[in-house]
Amino acid sequence: MLTLLVEFADKISVFNVFRYITFRTGGALITAALIVFIFGPTIINSLRLRQ
Repeated sequence: MLTLLVEFADKISVFNVFRYITFRTGGALITAALIVFIFGPTIINSLRLRQ
């Protein structure tokens, strides 16, 4: 998905930020943290019940 946005970086300067590895790393970190905070408690509870 990000590679598609990088193609627009030449036309729209706002999308140039997707070329920086630090921005992409930060986005991945935030996305992973949100997934863990949203689905983590549900997964932990289901694993406790199966034990």
